Amino acid sequence: MSNTRSTRKGTAVSRTPEKDPGDWTTGDEEMTGPQESYLHTLAQEAGKEVPDELTKAEASQLIDQLQEETGRGR
Repeated sequence: MSNTRSTRKGTAVSRTPEKDPGDWTTGDEEMTGPQESYLHTLAQEAGKEVPDELTKAEASQLIDQLQEETGRGR
């Protein structure tokens, strides 16, 4: 099943509301509590350190990276 659909004018629209973290309007705010908690879990599994004071966008990107490394993102 595809994650895109066609509109009447023929343009593709994503069915998943996924945006590049760099384009988030709140991406420069401090990471959320859940992001921080999950990052520490992933980092522990990957044997990595989590930098202090990440933004929401930076935390999201690091989560994606660590999920790939740990196999949790499948």
